[in-house]
Amino acid sequence: MLTLIHTADWHLGQTFHGQERHVEHRAFLDWLLETLAKRRADALLVAGDVFDVVNPSMRAQELLYDFIVAAHRRLPQLDIVMTAGNHDSGNRIELPAPLMRRLNTHALGRVQWCDDGTLDAERLLVPLTDAEGETCAWCLALPFLRPAEVTGHGLTPSDDNESERGNHYVAGISRVHEQLIAAARERRAPGQALVAMSHAHLRGAAVSEASERPIVIGGEESLSASLFPADIAYVALGHLHRPQQVSEARIRYSGSPLPLDFSEVSYPHQVVEVTLKGESLMKAEAIAVPRTIAMQRIGPAGLDEVLAELEALAPDQMLPRERWPWLEVRVTLSAPVPDLRARVEAALEGKALRLLRLERQLPKIDTDSAPQRVNLESLGPKTLFERTWQARWGEPPIDEVMADFDRLRQEVLDDDDEERPNGEASA
Repeated sequence: MLTLIHTADWHLGQTFHGQERHVEHRAFLDWLLETLAKRRADALLVAGDVFDVVNPSMRAQELLYDFIVAAHRRLPQLDIVMTAGNHDSGNRIELPAPLMRRLNTHALGRVQWCDDGTLDAERLLVPLTDAEGETCAWCLALPFLRPAEVTGHGLTPSDDNESERGNHYVAGISRVHEQLIAAARERRAPGQALVAMSHAHLRGAAVSEASERPIVIGGEESLSASLFPADIAYVALGHLHRPQQVSEARIRYSGSPLPLDFSEVSYPHQVVEVTLKGESLMKAEAIAVPRTIAMQRIGPAGLDEVLAELEALAPDQMLPRERWPWLEVRVTLSAPVPDLRARVEAALEGKALRLLRLERQLPKIDTDSAPQRVNLESLGPKTLFERTWQARWGEPPIDEVMADFDRLRQEVLDDDDEERPNGEASA
């Protein structure tokens, strides 16, 4: 038997409403290492979006490389297979690959093509070994497939419209899968399983409310699960943050180990333990990831109800500040409340909570009538502000709001005068 741990969408280095998540990511990686040891895992599969951006900070990179070194030191036989996602730079993921291989880590960031126009499949096939060093499975390690990597290799779009370009992209993706699967079938011996990794949106899978960057293919975001035929024992997917299976138990998104947006607070965050027996999937079991920093959402509700909920919150006051829960407050308003933030912060006074987001949910504006063209140069800043307020709220701004506007505008003008050389007057 072979035991795999499937995870994805770490997004190391993510900044969450201005807050670093180093503490959470460090805690997750420490927990993951303990889980790998406890479950006696033979391999770790990381299916893309290792980093949050293509140019991650040094601190984010150190988190990854420190984890790989620690995992190899503690579990020398562990195979780690890591692929690039759409948030990652394929070149950056592969840059330290020669060193990583000495640590039983295989980093795949892009696909390459041979001179004869066929896929260089060998570099994408990774043997997965058991504790005795015997190859029990082959991993088809597919990174996120970008259009420039999979089109133009013997495939020519019939015209330049978006639909044809999209079809060309899909055809290129299908071709990569077909050639890689064919190469894996030739390579494996009887009794060895095939395991595929992919970072994509499969048709029928549920997306998150706000946090996943769309992968658009000719106006369509999703691929068919039929890309993975039945002789592939397990498909380890990344990209969608909600853990789920697609069509069959063998095709799964592990989901992200941390909520990457307040809309993901209620998701189960997990990794998947996969057990293979011979060429077949024996079981796939979710393992919950402990939450290091809690996230809370209040609302949407009216202001009085929101303030009452905030005052009733009783967080653990003994937590160190870096572990204080993060809070999103959503208030439904029928009219402007200029001191809204001050009132919310007053309700949170003395509580071990960090307010990261205050959302005002405003009444919808009737946009049926066509907007009139306005010559902005003919309007002064004050008139423009008054008209904008009137359009947004359906009533003119009150005197206190206009006084605040005048004060802020004067501060801007004063700052401009201070920066202007030789005492030149502003226009």
